[in-house]
Amino acid sequence: MSASSDQSTSPDLTKASLGITPGLPLEVRGNDPQSLRDGLQHLMDIEAIKRLKHAYFRCIDTANFDELAELFHEDVSVHFVGGSYEWKLNGRQEYLDAVRNSFHTESIGHHNGHHPEIEILSATEATAIWYLADQMWIFEPGFFTTGTALYWDRCVKVDGRWLIRETRYRRIYELNQPLKEKPPLSTHYLGTHGTPFKGGD
Repeated sequence: MSASSDQSTSPDLTKASLGITPGLPLEVRGNDPQSLRDGLQHLMDIEAIKRLKHAYFRCIDTANFDELAELFHEDVSVHFVGGSYEWKLNGRQEYLDAVRNSFHTESIGHHNGHHPEIEILSATEATAIWYLADQMWIFEPGFFTTGTALYWDRCVKVDGRWLIRETRYRRIYELNQPLKEKPPLSTHYLGTHGTPFKGGD
């Protein structure tokens, strides 16, 4: 994981540059029972991948690391490019360790993923693009980040469950500003449930 990034060498945010290719047609090919079952399974797989990603955003913002671990393939590859940071991580455990360090008791996370574009490539492989809008407060040392990004994921189906095998994002815009003081919160879930903050780490 590095602290800065240079987006001048990052790919354009087009399907072609992100390696997103057309998936199976979203249509029922015939009136026979198997064609109808295949069409229904296609829709069910799309819905399952939506639920997978929605669970991801819920779990990171609530520091629910046990459930978060269940969403990723053991050999997941992660590459996040922000305006002032870059994460390159390999494997589920390395990723979970990084997230634990970020979602601590002196932080607030607010991440929403919208507008899914899901391509089912086969019975066990799919890709997805998501539009992220997020806000992140870190009270120590004191800064606030907000912006948008495009995620692009590769998912695999293992034993009937879709898992994230590769996940990347690149910022569309990012704003960073110092926090002069902690906001007057009336409730702070991560203050209780986040990773205990260790100053100076």
